[in-house]
Amino acid sequence: MIDFTQYGEHKQWRATNDNVMGGISQGQLTFDGSHSLFQGGLSLANNGGFSSVSRSILPLSSDKIGIELVYIGDGRTYQLRLSTQSNSDSVTYKHEFSTSKGQTQTKEFHLDDFQAVFRGRLLSGAPDLSAQNIKKMGFLIADKQAGNFSLKLIQIRFKSEASLK
Repeated sequence: MIDFTQYGEHKQWRATNDNVMGGISQGQLTFDGSHSLFQGGLSLANNGGFSSVSRSILPLSSDKIGIELVYIGDGRTYQLRLSTQSNSDSVTYKHEFSTSKGQTQTKEFHLDDFQAVFRGRLLSGAPDLSAQNIKKMGFLIADKQAGNFSLKLIQIRFKSEASLK
């Protein structure tokens, strides 16, 4: 479990914004005293338009087949991202999710439903995603809408088949 209500959790996350390719978007994970916030501003200038945060995770047991995320959104669409490599230049598996502004939401993600991507492009023929191979997880916003964003994160739980709805 990752508990975003605990001070210090936000310090384990690293931001990567579109400035790596010339953009000027900004985003980071901060702590507001009760939750971690993935927040910032997206700019479409200079072919930019994405912001992300990620962290390494401990190995998961092979019986984990899904993830439960509890969050409060801003009405925008985000991606939950999982990687089987520690470096940033590798295949990532993504799952988009929408948010309702100001509402606490719980979303379950089945690992089988994640799509393999590399630098934003869908890949075919990538290996299936399995829990024991996940080394890193993160969030990304790239919804082609300039402006501020804020995703309040509450909790992530890794779920087995018996506990997944």
